[in-house]
Amino acid sequence: MVKRQEKKSVVLKHLARRTTPTFLYANELASLLSAILMKKTALLGKVITKHHCIDDGIVVVEDNKIIFVGNQTDYDTNENSLLTQLNYPDGWIIPGLIDIHVHGNANLDVMDAEISSLRGIAKSLCSYGVTSFLATTMTMPMDQILKALYVVLEYQKDPGPYAQLIGVHLEGPFISPKQKGAQKEEDILLPTKANIEKIQHALKDQLRVVTLAPEIPHAEEAIHQLSKEGTICSIGHTDATMEDVNTALEAGATHFTHLYNAMKGLHHREPGVVGCALLNHDASCDIIADMVHVHSGAVRLAYEQKTRERLLLISDGMRAVGMGDGTFDLGGQKVNVHHCIARLDDGTLAGSTLTLNRAIKNMVQTVGTSIVDAIYMGSTAPAKKLGMDHIKGSLEIGKDADVVVLSDEFEVQLTMIQGKVVYQEDRLH
Repeated sequence: MVKRQEKKSVVLKHLARRTTPTFLYANELASLLSAILMKKTALLGKVITKHHCIDDGIVVVEDNKIIFVGNQTDYDTNENSLLTQLNYPDGWIIPGLIDIHVHGNANLDVMDAEISSLRGIAKSLCSYGVTSFLATTMTMPMDQILKALYVVLEYQKDPGPYAQLIGVHLEGPFISPKQKGAQKEEDILLPTKANIEKIQHALKDQLRVVTLAPEIPHAEEAIHQLSKEGTICSIGHTDATMEDVNTALEAGATHFTHLYNAMKGLHHREPGVVGCALLNHDASCDIIADMVHVHSGAVRLAYEQKTRERLLLISDGMRAVGMGDGTFDLGGQKVNVHHCIARLDDGTLAGSTLTLNRAIKNMVQTVGTSIVDAIYMGSTAPAKKLGMDHIKGSLEIGKDADVVVLSDEFEVQLTMIQGKVVYQEDRLH
């Protein structure tokens, strides 16, 4: 790839041939610099679109947008002298992944309430093919939650080039003590109007998803209040009955948080939360496809019932992601990681060390989905759920140039965000 300094030298050599003073050609200089520095980049390999794989595919990027997607034979690279080609003959070229449920990684957590932590998380996510994410909180005292939310807004003013923080997923404190999972019971709160308004006032339109238990007091009113403002209400950490869940869905809830986990399971006399989630064709679900939180057979059942349109892949990653075995903190609780499985001292699963590229690998190699559908669940379906599929979530002309290359073993070889390469072969840029 031509380096920026080399590009500038081309301009200077061009101007050196002029006999008139250079300052008279300021407009020409600006035009030449713009043309050269905006060089097109083509990624060649097996391109995954929403509907199929193009074996000899090409994705062309100019500035921060995708300008061509198709067969290599349909794009004349010889006529594009300013075209940089990146060849991955054995690689999968996919849209950037979107993680709507991630607490942290690289020994960092959203609840650190530090700009440096958010920047580190965003940078680390690039190595897993994630180009957009929701900063996910957890049950802690309200003042600590609010502090973390204000830091998110501050970070967004100067986010840097890495994975884009596109909003917040509030997981807790409005959950059921019976299905709290790895969250502190003493910090659980009711979703009163006052508590909801504190969160809304802090985040405004950046509050994208709220997980809450529909059976607890004030939940129905909270769902009305939140959904009216465009926030996705997600049913999770709940011991609700099917009747409770149906009431929440009628009130405006449209999603289920980490299907099967921290919710009442399916029973033939009481279908519970899981039964209601699988039966409701309009509501979507997300799932932790690490084959630890959910058996592969149960993942397959969810995939067949919800289809790729309504099943979203998430990591639920915590600070232990990428750190190996050891002892870590999650919301003030000790978490032990052994063989990449995170648990509290009592054995409760505590978040995960999953990454989205590995989730896709698991869906293809263990569950048996096509790679096209697996990518769809990791990118297109989340973009649709967030109402961002007009700009993200698939490789299409005019969309943001968020592009990832996976090896045939689903390792990330390159991550491009807004047309800029931010990760390449174990090197963060």
